[in-house]
Amino acid sequence: MPLYISTRVNDALLLALTIAGLWGASASAAENPEAQAEPYIAGQHYAVIDIPVATAVQDAGAVEVVEVFSYMCIHCYTFDPLLSDWHKAQSDQVNFQRLPAVFSPAWQLLAQAYYTAESLGVVEEMHEPLFKAVHVDRLDLRDEDLMAGLFQRHAGIEADTFKKVFKAFSVRSRVMQSRAKSGSYGITGVPAMIVNGKYRIDGQSAGGTNEMLQVVDYLVAKELAAKDG
Repeated sequence: MPLYISTRVNDALLLALTIAGLWGASASAAENPEAQAEPYIAGQHYAVIDIPVATAVQDAGAVEVVEVFSYMCIHCYTFDPLLSDWHKAQSDQVNFQRLPAVFSPAWQLLAQAYYTAESLGVVEEMHEPLFKAVHVDRLDLRDEDLMAGLFQRHAGIEADTFKKVFKAFSVRSRVMQSRAKSGSYGITGVPAMIVNGKYRIDGQSAGGTNEMLQVVDYLVAKELAAKDG
């Protein structure tokens, strides 16, 4: 008999605790339903840009994703392979672009190198070599001849052609535009990702560089769903 009573008491206690737990969970969800529905939260995992920045997307059904980076940044260098794999896996609905940050004269020269490569149509050939020149070979790319040699070796661009484009007003103008756009995004460090001119994600808020891409995926899906809606 005592054993029977004890078992019933334990069962009743377990049932009461279970009901209380379910009620507590239901109450919590009712008070804050977004906590259950949204895996990433504005102000915590990403920032909402105060004044949205116009995108360069022509397709109304596409979403723009911008990486703000610098060849001078070691974190950008280690992030780049992850980002490249992510980019290859995206559909045509994601318009991916890079934007070189300009925080100092040295960073400005590397931004100039990026836009020179873009103007010459050799970004893919020069992107990794420029990173490696800085972080592996430790080259002083303030030396214009060294920079020209890189372009000739990796992209077949003659030194005279490189220097002419590198010093062109159009390239220098794009560097200044890049600086202004970074300011509009509220960029204070790199790497950073911008989704559709509305959201800013960095490694600190997301919890790491790999996590950055997870937050980007979430925001891209959110923007695409809004367009479909």
